[in-house]
Amino acid sequence: MQAQNTAQADPGFKLPADKAAPDDPLPKTRPETASNPVEVMPGAPVPATDTSTRDLAIGGAVFLVLLVVYFFVRNAYVHHMVVRRVAPSTAGSAGWLLFVGLSFLSAAVVLAVINASRYLTLGVTAPLVAVGLVALVAALVVGRR
Repeated sequence: MQAQNTAQADPGFKLPADKAAPDDPLPKTRPETASNPVEVMPGAPVPATDTSTRDLAIGGAVFLVLLVVYFFVRNAYVHHMVVRRVAPSTAGSAGWLLFVGLSFLSAAVVLAVINASRYLTLGVTAPLVAVGLVALVAALVVGRR
């Protein structure tokens, strides 16, 4: 039985392939590394583009702290405008515009700090900055009346 198993496993004698003709008749025109990705700094770690939940939590906490600070700044600005003899309703409107403007600008900055490669794009940052600047200019214009 043992001799029969070895006979089946051994395919027998085979003639070597004819090496006069190469396996690939065309010469290689492309190096083997041409299909690999290009490394700018070989051995350097690949930058992560995903944002961890810890970074998002820290950024959210910083943004909430800034909102509280901006609320007190808004109240101080409204008080300053009322002392300058601006109508209280106009001063209140200017104060809320100041709050909105600072909030939108700080949202753009916090998102850029959290993950610049993901959030510092024209589609995300430009609307936040535009609304923030328009609100700040409107706060100054409304506050002059």
